[in-house]
Amino acid sequence: MLEVKNLVKKFGDFTALDNINFSAEVGEIITLLGPNGAGKSTLIRCICGYLKQSNGNVYINQNTLEDNFEKYLSEIGYMPENTPLYGEMKVYEYLQFIAGIYKMNKDEFSKNFQLVVEKLEISSVLKQKISTLSKGYRRRVGIAAAILHRPAILILDEPTEGLDPNQKITLRNFLIEYSKTHLVFISTHLLEEAESLSSRVLILNHGKLIKDTTAKEMKKEARDKSLSELFYKLTNPDGAKNVE
Repeated sequence: MLEVKNLVKKFGDFTALDNINFSAEVGEIITLLGPNGAGKSTLIRCICGYLKQSNGNVYINQNTLEDNFEKYLSEIGYMPENTPLYGEMKVYEYLQFIAGIYKMNKDEFSKNFQLVVEKLEISSVLKQKISTLSKGYRRRVGIAAAILHRPAILILDEPTEGLDPNQKITLRNFLIEYSKTHLVFISTHLLEEAESLSSRVLILNHGKLIKDTTAKEMKKEARDKSLSELFYKLTNPDGAKNVE
C-alpha cells in the first residue's frame, strides 16, 4: 500500500533524509521514532506531499503524487504536530468544512461524523468555538478531521500530546481498531507509544533509517535495560558506553 523508495530530501547542502526505504501494508500500526532533528517530520511531509523530495519517490497503492494528485491525497489523513485549526469556527462547522474539501456527500458525512464524534468523545464540544478548547480537545478535533473521510493511510504527528491518561487509552484503542482495515502511521517521541500501539517500529537518526523492527524485538534486544537506554544506544553510538 505504502512504499517509500530511495527517498532523499535536501535543504541546500543539508541532507535531511538520506536514501530512506520501507514499505507498509493495511493492518499495521507503524511508530516512527527518532531524536529531535532526525528527519521524522520531514519524512511525513514528503509522504503527504507537503514537501517535494530531492530524489526517490513515495507510492500509495502504486501511485505517486505526480501520477494522480487528487487520488493520492484522498488516500491520506494527516494531523501535524501543531494541530492547525480555524479557531473562529465551531467544531461542527469545522468538520463540515473538512467534509466539503473531501467532497463527501450528506450520507457519507453523517455516518463518518457520528463515528469520529463517538470514538474521540467530542460530542460535548461540537457547538464550541475551537479557540475556546483545551489542548486535549483541540488534539482530538484535529484527529477527527484527519479520520473523517476514512483515509486508507492515517498519519498522526505526536497524536497523544496534551491528552490525559484516560484519553490516551481511548485513542489507542480506536487506532488499534482502525488499523485492522487501514494503515496507521505515527510519529512520536514517546517510547511507550511504540510499546503499547505499534506492530512495527522505524527509527530515524540523522536522516537515516537505522532500525526497522517491532516493539517486542526491541524489548528482547534491550534485555535487562530499559527501552530508553536502548534508544539512547542506537541513536548515540559514540555515547553507548554510558549505558553499557
